[in-house]
Amino acid sequence: MSDTSTSSTPSLATATAANTPPRTPWLQTLRVYLEPASLRMLTLGFSAGLPLLLVLGTLSFRLREAGIDRSTIGYLSWVGLAYGFKWVWAPLVDRMPIPVLTRLLGRRRSWLLLAQLVVVAGLVGMAMADPRLTLGPIVWCALAVAFGSATQDIALDAFRIESADANHQAALAASYQTGYRLAMIWAGAGVLWIAARSEVAPAVGQILAQGAATYQNGAWQAAYLAMAASMVVGIVTVLFSREPAPVALPPAKNPAEWIQGALVAPFADFLRRYGWHAALILALIAVYRISDVVMGIMANPFYVDMGYTKDEVAAVTKIYGVIMTLAGAFVGGVLSMRFGVMRILMLGAILSAASNLLFAWLAGHGHDVTALIAVVSADNLASGIASAAFIAYLSSLTNVSYSATQYALFSSMMLLLPKFVAGFSGDYVDAFGYAQFFTSTALLGLPVLVLVWLASRIQKVGGP
Repeated sequence: MSDTSTSSTPSLATATAANTPPRTPWLQTLRVYLEPASLRMLTLGFSAGLPLLLVLGTLSFRLREAGIDRSTIGYLSWVGLAYGFKWVWAPLVDRMPIPVLTRLLGRRRSWLLLAQLVVVAGLVGMAMADPRLTLGPIVWCALAVAFGSATQDIALDAFRIESADANHQAALAASYQTGYRLAMIWAGAGVLWIAARSEVAPAVGQILAQGAATYQNGAWQAAYLAMAASMVVGIVTVLFSREPAPVALPPAKNPAEWIQGALVAPFADFLRRYGWHAALILALIAVYRISDVVMGIMANPFYVDMGYTKDEVAAVTKIYGVIMTLAGAFVGGVLSMRFGVMRILMLGAILSAASNLLFAWLAGHGHDVTALIAVVSADNLASGIASAAFIAYLSSLTNVSYSATQYALFSSMMLLLPKFVAGFSGDYVDAFGYAQFFTSTALLGLPVLVLVWLASRIQKVGGP
């Protein structure tokens, strides 16, 4: 796999269209995961995936254990809307140099390093805050983490797209997704395991009104500081990676011309290439992950309310979650390369919606670690397959000349509607219960199947 930019190829859109790509031998297909670009995306994917749960899912476990009500937890998930608006500042990341850093590291790596340092600072702040006293500090620090994480995503997506040719984007997406999901396991199971190990004494007989074990902020402080330290994986990778060959950008003679090139041109290019089909593509992007995202906000409060301990949740997600996530990401990447992204996109959509029904069953089944293992395993397998195919699909839609801005638009749209809807998840659970909530999130996936079917039949309008 080449580490140089594919700037001579103006568009990646032909890479993973509805047509099935040429078949390659299985061994050759799998060997791509050992190439340097894939290994870099594995560690950078870890750096990208680490912050997400710490400001969403894991934070909801921490807040619920601290006695914060479900409705408040649902509304606080809107911190994640920062990911849905990253397209606003994506043109700056795409084109604006950072004094000193860009000269030393290059355009992509300088923004990656700056964003990672913001994430570290925000996680340290979240570690020091106590949600029982006031939610203000932890919310502001969570916003800083989300902003830094979203900025890292913008730069990293461009770095990934510019680091290899179109035929290898599915492999890079799978490697990225594997690292991303491993980080989510570490930021989910790992942080719970560290917090449990850091408790100064068993909280026997001390039960909160909600039925959760007594909250110990010192234990969560140790866990969040460990997460901040874990960002060194991405920082070291950035420092020792090579900058992709820069895409030539026409010089701007005045501010209006710069705005035209940075803001208007990327969106106009997408509309020019896809015409009226752009509306269908954007609709698919907007709702593809809605089942997973809406359900995920209430998953950890669900575990707390069902009486699962931090150790139980950590053990199940750490062992079975890792195995099934790895399997899902690699299966999704390999199948996408062999059978085409659109077919695996449909498979991922079906599996993601269906796995939510298992949580509805678990809600009525009661506290059962074996059942939790089965449900978490199925959910992670489905999510890994869907995510690997979806990332490859989004990458195929971008023009390498505007990779950061266009991909930021797509990945922002992927999160904007689901995260907004997820903000009301606590109210829904309070009104109807967990079983109906999980069933409803599965039904949200039905329109996705129709959109994938329609998108697989469209043909790109105009040439690249």
